Amino acid sequence: MDYVTLLQAAELMSVSVKTVRRRIADGTLPAYRCGRRVIRVRIADLDSAFRRIPSARW
Repeated sequence: MDYVTLLQAAELMSVSVKTVRRRIADGTLPAYRCGRRVIRVRIADLDSAFRRIPSARW
């Protein structure tokens, strides 16, 4: 399965569906429309949506 629903994407990223929709709207997360209403996200794109946070050195 290469594509997931917005709910599944939110669960995989541990965020809300609203956050996933915001990421799609601002262009951070590419999404694909299947039909009139159905929106899907590629799992590979979810991996690239994460960015590394530099850790502080003590």
